[in-house]
Amino acid sequence: MATAGAARIDVERVLEQEREPVPPGRAEQVAGALPAGVFFTQAEPAGAGPGREPDARWELTSAWRHKGRFASGTAAVHLAAGHRALVQPMIFADGFGHGPSDLAGLWNRLDAPYPPHGDRLLSRLLAQGIDVVLLGFAARHTHIQANAGVAARCVHRAISERLGAAPLIVGGLGAGGLVTRYALAEMERRREDHQTMTYLSYDCPHNGAWIPLILQQLAYFAEQLAPAAPGRPGQADLIRSPAAQQLLWGWVGDGRYSGPVATASPLRLEFIGDLRAAGWFPARPRKLGVSNGAADGTGRNVPPDALAFEWSALDGLAGATVRTQPDLGTNRRLGGMRAVPMWASTSYTSDVAPFDGAPGGTLASYGMVADAFGAQIAGRFRSACFVPSVSAVALQYDPVDWTVDLYTDITALSPEQSELDDYQCDSDNSEHGTVTGTLADWILTHLSK
Repeated sequence: MATAGAARIDVERVLEQEREPVPPGRAEQVAGALPAGVFFTQAEPAGAGPGREPDARWELTSAWRHKGRFASGTAAVHLAAGHRALVQPMIFADGFGHGPSDLAGLWNRLDAPYPPHGDRLLSRLLAQGIDVVLLGFAARHTHIQANAGVAARCVHRAISERLGAAPLIVGGLGAGGLVTRYALAEMERRREDHQTMTYLSYDCPHNGAWIPLILQQLAYFAEQLAPAAPGRPGQADLIRSPAAQQLLWGWVGDGRYSGPVATASPLRLEFIGDLRAAGWFPARPRKLGVSNGAADGTGRNVPPDALAFEWSALDGLAGATVRTQPDLGTNRRLGGMRAVPMWASTSYTSDVAPFDGAPGGTLASYGMVADAFGAQIAGRFRSACFVPSVSAVALQYDPVDWTVDLYTDITALSPEQSELDDYQCDSDNSEHGTVTGTLADWILTHLSK
């Protein structure tokens, strides 16, 4: 359980000489020791191949402006066996990331073979007579409301090209589930007929996601001391993006920020307000969801307040200490970073829950950052919770205050405690977005009803 008003981070500046002149060549030395590239971007699985060639592509522009601008995207249309045109469309949107969607990579991720028989989810959907429309965005990291306009346009296009009157299935992976949730709800608010019978979210952070605060700080630290070349994205570009601010329960705006973490970004509060104004969830479709996290309250073996990794360079002049998120408390040490004499800080959190080991879809957040720095890290610390199970199944609790136990035994709850009509958790805590037999079989069964 976390309390928005009390959950905060405090950064102690520990070098008086930060105001002193930097020795000649030191800034260049530090920059050379720090990693480049955008932090927290997931690589596609090796050897995945080019993906299935779509039967058609749609270039899409948002159905509405957000903050004065139109977003854009692309849909890859895969027709079901025996179909020469759309008959039973399922629109499925891409999730959180930096830059444009890779629709071939999305196909490979969702159609990867899973145990025990090597079945593939998308291929089984096509065989079942469902046309799969994968929806991507020109900027996955932009405002959710903007990309929701692209999703609405995709719904319009599918309706106009569909043969017959079969209702649509609309949903998405991760943040794509939020994009389509908002799109359908906003269409209803505008009294537009989206002709959607089923909404399906896949490990969607309905009430928020988690990236460790200390790792967010490290992204800003690396970017400030080793800035990207002009025109290139910086290390903190994804964590600073509108989508990150809207998705993450806890967020910091720079490496030296002290203050509340659940209300640090006005964009998150604005998005939650817009979602409420649109009806919170679409009212008309049947609402289904799956979670990559376990349901029984069993988390991962990532203890709170433990050393995840340390990094040191330039004979100790540059370095970082990274600990897992402590369990609530006041002024609990989180870690620190240094680049003498330009930067030295220690971070503490108060009343922040131990998200890292909670049940949920995982992300190799600590592992990705440790690898970028060339630091050694034990296997148990590589991955942490990214989308808590309680968020992915949309339990009814305030998405800012998070007055919920992250380790809730969801199996003991009544179905009415979720905003979804039905949901399924994985048998264990699997990687965010991974297709498993438990989740795939449940989806196929429920979409055939």
